[in-house]
Amino acid sequence: MADRHDAMESELRGGAARRELEAVTRRAFLGRLGTAGVGGLGLAWATGQAHGGLSLPGMEDGFDLRRPHFAPTAKRIIYLHMAGSPPHHDLLDPKPALEKWNGKPCPDELLDPENFAFIKGHPEMLASPYGFEARGSSGTEISELLPGLARHADRIAVVRSMHTDQFNHAPAQLLLYTGSPRLGRPSMGSWISYGLGSENRDLPAYVVLVSGGKTPSAGKSVWGNGFLPSVHQGVQCRSGDEPVLFTADPPGIDRDTRGATIEALAELNSLQCRRHGDPETLARIAQYELAFRMQVAVPGVMDVSAEPPEVLERYGAAPGASSFANNCLLARRLLENDVRFVQLFDWGWDTHGTNPSDDIVNQLPKKCRETDRPIAALLDDLHDRGLLEETLVVWSGEFGRTAMNERRNGSTYFGRDHHPHCFSIWMAGGGVRPGIVHGETCEFGSRIVRDPVHVHDLQATVLRMLGFDHERLVKRHQGRDFRLTDVHGRVIEGLLS
Repeated sequence: MADRHDAMESELRGGAARRELEAVTRRAFLGRLGTAGVGGLGLAWATGQAHGGLSLPGMEDGFDLRRPHFAPTAKRIIYLHMAGSPPHHDLLDPKPALEKWNGKPCPDELLDPENFAFIKGHPEMLASPYGFEARGSSGTEISELLPGLARHADRIAVVRSMHTDQFNHAPAQLLLYTGSPRLGRPSMGSWISYGLGSENRDLPAYVVLVSGGKTPSAGKSVWGNGFLPSVHQGVQCRSGDEPVLFTADPPGIDRDTRGATIEALAELNSLQCRRHGDPETLARIAQYELAFRMQVAVPGVMDVSAEPPEVLERYGAAPGASSFANNCLLARRLLENDVRFVQLFDWGWDTHGTNPSDDIVNQLPKKCRETDRPIAALLDDLHDRGLLEETLVVWSGEFGRTAMNERRNGSTYFGRDHHPHCFSIWMAGGGVRPGIVHGETCEFGSRIVRDPVHVHDLQATVLRMLGFDHERLVKRHQGRDFRLTDVHGRVIEGLLS
């Protein structure tokens, strides 16, 4: 199957110039004019398609997408997203000055001008109920809620000066992962798959694992391919008997029959592709064939029961369970099988304080207990297996939380509202400078006072570690070049080792 696909793609590449010339002949012009009309011709011209040129994956602007611009420091990435956004005051950015303000009215300068998602009136300040301690030889201050991460203080870089343009979950998640707060753009993992391709022909380059009982607020668009070929979209995998939905053979269909079916579909799609030259048809053929190979490869990779009991214990994982701990262990197994980008989404971090299930006294410690142990085990495992040096690990939410207590509808529970102006993340491995704290916020953890890092800057820096100039990893769509960082972004050199 792979040989046929490669041969057909080569044929299409070689015939691109011929089709370009044929497309501008008088016969072709009149044919298009007769079917599309003058209006259609004008639209085609306005969108840059008047010449009918063939755009194939890997051919854009003559750039070989399998060759990075620079020597990469990372070959793969694990992105750990705490969906809902953890409160930085309680985990990674200690603010002792809040102690004397606790329960007092918020200073006026923090309110004007300001838009909150839910806070009304004049809120009271909220100090963290948790202690911080300097950890490791680096002295990075980390919350008592994260003892596992604290063991790795000298391996991680904490960024306390992240900021975003959005203060609601869905648009903030879209901005972080697609570069735009609106639907339709390719996700970060899709750009990386598009740029680097896959190292394992039996597994997708981009895999998504979800825990916490919900998908992110922005839905599956945060791992969608947008206008990139569909073979680059993230593939969601699950624990259980069917790791990838809709790939199992129906009753009465054996593997030989399924293989013959895929062959027949490929031949039909090949005829269509040769006739119309649509590169998405190539992507569709590749998807069918990848799914066929995944039927054999994925179950073995996703079976954590193959791990020794001591490894399962270290992660807190259990065969057959659907949990963040299992997903961390699966992430390591996927990396060992040459998956490029593994994205973990864990829901439950939206700590508004409306009840015990979303406050910082009950829910926040619960989420930290569920995630801190497997994250620490993952970092240990990657280091011990020699993978961390070439694996970039990122942990973040989509925005920060307020220094004020939300007290929605007079709630007596403690929680924090959405806050776009600053939040904290951490990074490790893959060329990250270890044991540092980048950036600083004000005494209330409400505004950045040193070394701001916008989400576009984070995107540019991640791409740089993978070997790409973010301004040159582009895809032409609807008449202009698009990229993950849109028209923004700068590499944060201080984060690079």
